[in-house]
Amino acid sequence: MHIGLIGGIGPAATVVYYQRLCAEMAARGARLELTIVQADIHELIANNLADRREAQAAAYAPLIDRLRAAGAECAAITSLGGHFCFAETVARSSLPLVSAVRPLDAFFTAGGIGCVGLLGTRVVMRTRLYGQLERTRAIAPDDEIEELGQLYQDMAVAGTCDAATRARFLKAGRQMIDQGAEAVVLAGTDLNLAFDGQNPGYPVIDALDVHVALLADLASGRASLEAVV
Repeated sequence: MHIGLIGGIGPAATVVYYQRLCAEMAARGARLELTIVQADIHELIANNLADRREAQAAAYAPLIDRLRAAGAECAAITSLGGHFCFAETVARSSLPLVSAVRPLDAFFTAGGIGCVGLLGTRVVMRTRLYGQLERTRAIAPDDEIEELGQLYQDMAVAGTCDAATRARFLKAGRQMIDQGAEAVVLAGTDLNLAFDGQNPGYPVIDALDVHVALLADLASGRASLEAVV
C-alpha cells in the first residue's frame, strides 16, 4: 500500500517518521511506497492554540488531495499535536486517515500498562490525548503544562533540543513516574530530539513507534485499512 504522510509539523518529526518507516520496512524485506507533503508548522501552532479545528482541517484537505493525486492510498499526520482536529479532517479527507492516537490504548493494554504519563503539546497534555484513552489512565504535569508546552513548541519549530530543555523533559518524566505512571509516553513526535540516546532510568514509550509500526503493517500488506480506520 502506498502511504501518504503530511509532514513539516515539525521537520524533525518528519525526518524521524521517514527514517523509522524505512527501517521498519527494510527489516520486513518489503518495498516502501511513500509520498510526503509539507504542511505549515506555524499555521498549525496558531490553529492548535486557538482551537481552530475546522481551519486546520481545511489546511490539511488540499495536502491530502495532493497525496491522493500522487497515488497514496491512505494518509497520516506526522504530529500528535496535529491530531487535535482529526475528526474534522476525516470529514474533509479524500483518503482514509490513519490515526496515531487510536492504536495507543490497545498498545498500552497489551503491554499490561494501566497508567501512563504524557509529554507533548499543551493540548495533548491538558486533554490527556484528546480523551481517547478509554482503558488507560493518563496523567500529565498539570502545574507545568504551560512551561513544558512552550518548550516543546520551541523545540519542534527549531528542530533541535538543547541540554537544558532535554533535562527539563527528563525531569518531568521522572516526576510523573513518582506520581504513579508506569511509563512515560512521548506523545509529541519531536520528543525524540530530547530522549533519543538517553537513559532516563524509567520506561519510555514513543507513540511515534506505535504509529510507524501500524503504517508499516499497512504498507507491507500485513493489515488492511478496514481493520485500522
